Amino acid sequence: MRVPIVLAGLMLGLTLTASPTRLAARPAAISAEQLRLEPRRIDAALAAMVADGRAAGVSALVWRGGREAYFGHAGFADREAKRAMARDTMVQIYSMTKPVTGVALMQLWEEGRFGLDDELARYLPEFAGVRVYDGPDGAGAARYRPPARPILVRDIMRHSAGFGGAGDSGPVGTLFREAGPIAPNHDLAELGRRLARVPLAFDPGERWSYGISVDVQALLVERLSGKPFARQVRERVLAPLGMNDTAWRQPEANWARFAAMYLRRDGKLVRQDDAATRALNFRDNALTPGGFGLASTLDDYMRFARMLLGGGTLDGVRVLKPSTVRLMATDQLDPRATDRQWLPGKGQVGFGFDFAVRVARPADAKENRGTVGEFFWDGAASTLFWVDPANDLAAVFFVQAMPFDGTLHRDIRAAVYGENYLGPRGD
Repeated sequence: MRVPIVLAGLMLGLTLTASPTRLAARPAAISAEQLRLEPRRIDAALAAMVADGRAAGVSALVWRGGREAYFGHAGFADREAKRAMARDTMVQIYSMTKPVTGVALMQLWEEGRFGLDDELARYLPEFAGVRVYDGPDGAGAARYRPPARPILVRDIMRHSAGFGGAGDSGPVGTLFREAGPIAPNHDLAELGRRLARVPLAFDPGERWSYGISVDVQALLVERLSGKPFARQVRERVLAPLGMNDTAWRQPEANWARFAAMYLRRDGKLVRQDDAATRALNFRDNALTPGGFGLASTLDDYMRFARMLLGGGTLDGVRVLKPSTVRLMATDQLDPRATDRQWLPGKGQVGFGFDFAVRVARPADAKENRGTVGEFFWDGAASTLFWVDPANDLAAVFFVQAMPFDGTLHRDIRAAVYGENYLGPRGD
């Protein structure tokens, strides 16, 4: 099966019941500014995204104070068929798969299966002999050396392992492309074997560089649990949370609910071929990646976000301990690791375990609105979710527009918070 363009690019109802105990906000120097949620403001923002041609269809769900505070949608899941976005519309969430993988791995950490500062090779011995690209020698040939320290498990959870990617220039990028670790016909074990042969682009811990690390997390889940990764996630995360529509392999009955994928070309949204969109969830794929591939619904993913907001518990079902959620939602990057690729473009953030974490108030009017202590992540098709403990709020935003459009995130956050919202100082 040919890898679709999207996958190739990736390689580079109201409830009034009481909510469970929520994740405590980090201490702040002042209390949060009063957040006034205005549904009409959110409605207008969603409508504008469609009207100005940035999206064919959008939807948003906000949970606050133990109940649904907002649901709205605009435009079409399938523009050509005039099928509107709806609560049960299925979308490709791409990298919003990553936090799900992180939760599955941290469940095993809670069981004492590994330590965060254990060497990765202790559990995945194929990575024992990794080398680091050390520039060209006098004759222009590539030089390689042992890493300054081993890859630690925490490195694969915060994108500091040193792995390169298909989009890299130089020898590391060439060797990554030749190895081709991410392909539909490779299972996770084969992914690991191929990746381990590619030299690291930098010493572990030296930089933040987004990429294949979460797929290695998936391999680690599989190796430690002794179960196929997708089965472990289904049994330990998705099923307990009642996320019944969320999966890597989607039944044929669900395809009628899928949103079409739209690609921006020459300033206009062009519908991607449905076969290419569905290929990501093709039932014969050997690969079940940790970093992408899940399809989900707005309500399903909100159950995941509410679990995190609830400190690891939803509707009486505990998935993680509150302390584990706080650990994942705490900035884990070494301040000396100042090379952080494009992460600073997301605002005043650090990075925890599979989430970006806001560490300071928005610096200027252009930066996305948000609250110190919130944690979030997004997907290649411009989807987004965030958890805001200070305001007891979680939000999920769905759209299917590529390439990634950060202006949509700027606008949905401004609609939820208001243009001038800054939140607590978090000093």
